[in-house]
Amino acid sequence: MLPKGTFSGRVSVVTGGSSGIGEAIATELARLGSDVAIVGRKQDQLDAAATRLREHGTQITTHSVDVRDRESVEATVADLLARWGQIDHLVNSAAGNFQAKPEDLSPNAWSAVVRIVLDGTWNFTQVVGQHMIERGAGGSILSIGTTAAMIGGPSTVHSTSAKAGVIALTKSLGVAWAEHNIRVNVMTPGPTEGTGAMTFLFGGEGQWDEQVQAIPLKRMLTRQEAADASVYLLSDYASYITGHNLVIDGGRSLGRAGGVFGG
Repeated sequence: MLPKGTFSGRVSVVTGGSSGIGEAIATELARLGSDVAIVGRKQDQLDAAATRLREHGTQITTHSVDVRDRESVEATVADLLARWGQIDHLVNSAAGNFQAKPEDLSPNAWSAVVRIVLDGTWNFTQVVGQHMIERGAGGSILSIGTTAAMIGGPSTVHSTSAKAGVIALTKSLGVAWAEHNIRVNVMTPGPTEGTGAMTFLFGGEGQWDEQVQAIPLKRMLTRQEAADASVYLLSDYASYITGHNLVIDGGRSLGRAGGVFGG
């Protein structure tokens, strides 16, 4: 746990910030002193999350945005800069996923998920990165990954492929933007308690137990553990880390023979 004030005077943008790991990261950033803009598609969820975040005393704004819509992303970033004059940290947590046999995926189903996960990450990363470069004060960018991008996801090939692209994007930008003191990293969680992904992907009888049995530590990650790792990578305490994929999955991705369906 980082000390209070770690992010004082900073401005952070969190896509997918109204629920799950995204909200947990946004909450921890606010607790540590950052003003936070949370981005999502459903205004009611954004408003509810903002009410919880404001308990920490920093400024919280909400933005209903489809990350696939480049013009909306550009307008949102412009509004944030008009308000605060700076963006120091970006978290790409917006995602979409569902289970399906690869042979049954329609072109629209493939495109919908890839555009949210990969295109959406690129849209916010490039637009915010352009600001960081122009401002000349550096910054840090973090995207949320999935272990399936490394070991395969038999029933989530659309999301798995997109997240693998996010890892490649991160490594590429870690090199390209190092000269601007912009650090770009990925935090890859294992199955995490209290997230929509676990409910939607593994909500069937016995599926949670099956996931836990594939984890050497025999428990799921907590949202707080995911947030703690994320804010570390965003913070100045990680000032020499860039282009890195930090996997926190309780050993799940190590030598898992055959895999668990869903990945």
